[in-house]
Amino acid sequence: MSTVLVQINDHIATVTINKPEVLNALSTEVLADLNQALDEVEKVENIYAVILPGAGGKSFVAGADISEMKDMDAKQAAQYAKFADKIFFRIEDFHCPVIAAVNGFALGGGCELAMACDIRIASETARFAQPEAGLGITPGFGGTQRLARLIGAGRAKELIYTGRHVKADEAFSIGLVNKVTKPEDLMAETVAMAQVICQKAPFAIKKAKAAINRGLQVSIDKAVAVETEEFAQCFATEDQKMGMNAFVKKEKVEKFYNR
Repeated sequence: MSTVLVQINDHIATVTINKPEVLNALSTEVLADLNQALDEVEKVENIYAVILPGAGGKSFVAGADISEMKDMDAKQAAQYAKFADKIFFRIEDFHCPVIAAVNGFALGGGCELAMACDIRIASETARFAQPEAGLGITPGFGGTQRLARLIGAGRAKELIYTGRHVKADEAFSIGLVNKVTKPEDLMAETVAMAQVICQKAPFAIKKAKAAINRGLQVSIDKAVAVETEEFAQCFATEDQKMGMNAFVKKEKVEKFYNR
């Protein structure tokens, strides 16, 4: 993988988009490397959180690679979008939480990549946009769907129709990001949140993520049934027995064992 770096530290994997010379634009090569990086992370036992930043400080991901896209026909464009969608769905459905650490530009495909993550932490320099209409296209990597689900259809339509940039403070106020930090604190704050997640029961976090993601796709009565299914599975784990027994005894669980 020449464009994506993977680092493992305890139970946290950091997967960095590493093409700062082109502001980490999502070419086919970068997407393929990102997919391979997810393969590598999945091979490591007991990874409980993934952090996804962009290298270089100026940009998380500035968008898809326009020079690669400009001469595509409709069939090629559909194949390209489906290739990216498969990887973004993989991030959305990954076995543990994925946290986007957004520095600088998150435009087009970069905003879409961030939205595929469970949580988004942005530095004060972050700028979000879906500017595709100014290039004669729609968002193609899930932007029309995830943005509307995150911030509501009215706001999503405004941002997609106008292509305007959203600064970090506004992104926070409309629910596009979970937290805003100073640029120099971005990674430390993101790691700190990942560490808190890692202290919880990993199987329970996995099941909560599945319940939320699955439930959003169905009616409320079916969603509650999904929740019951995921909830019940936790009661077959050692971590549940340990956690609840410790609570009753007024003791603290020092470590969950993901079993």
